Amino acid sequence: MKRLIFLIALLFLQPAHAGTQCSEKIASPTSLLTASKSAQRIMQQLEKNPAPVALLARHGTNLDKYGLHYSHVGFVVRDHPDGAWTVVHLLNQCGSARSDIYAQGLVNFFMDDLQSQDARIVWLKPELAHRLAVLLGKNTVTSVFDPDYSVIARYDSRQYQNSTAWVLDMLSAAQLPAMNLPKRDHAQALEKAQGFVPDIIHIDYSQRILGGFFSANTVFTDHSVGTRLSGQYKVVTVRSIFRYLERMAMIQQQWEWRNGHEATLPGPA
Repeated sequence: MKRLIFLIALLFLQPAHAGTQCSEKIASPTSLLTASKSAQRIMQQLEKNPAPVALLARHGTNLDKYGLHYSHVGFVVRDHPDGAWTVVHLLNQCGSARSDIYAQGLVNFFMDDLQSQDARIVWLKPELAHRLAVLLGKNTVTSVFDPDYSVIARYDSRQYQNSTAWVLDMLSAAQLPAMNLPKRDHAQALEKAQGFVPDIIHIDYSQRILGGFFSANTVFTDHSVGTRLSGQYKVVTVRSIFRYLERMAMIQQQWEWRNGHEATLPGPA
């Protein structure tokens, strides 16, 4: 019965905008089938764990030259107003300087012109997962959100934010003492106190000029002059978030689908 409902839902799937694309296009049967298989695979794993929310990463933008595999991560929520296992994440609006928080089904999450269908689920320790579920369910997802977007946003920026920085700020907000609307500066203060370590992305000056990095959604002046001269940009990446969670012993369990195979990754020792 669940499979029948899942397939019926696919028949009514609406075209969706990708994170940085604005041209509406109908999914091809092949891409729809591939994404639906990924969605079903992920759903099967999520149903094995009673957690109300988990982190879900995908292999979207090709970041191989920076030594990174997963480019995007969001929260996948079991009981969401838009439906079971809805992904809540930050997306850039059409390559502009603005972003917003979106709720997206699993099929659409795996249809955004991805490099591959590789994915990783990270289940958090129960207390943190439940506090996140409360924040995500109380319409407080924007309390640590800044719509001023930069793909290369400095990891501790007070002005700009990207999709990974928002996820990190939400994880921090869920650790703060109970408050109606946790603020971004409070979340960032906790990240600093806990010793969050960003990744360093090297983009030299010539690459900035010749590589087409001058665009509305890329702000280099968010970083110091010294950083711009050295080309060593400190940013929040999916890898740095997972590294932080592992170091803080906040991970309960992990699962990964990579290169067409599944692997159960260890939780913290």
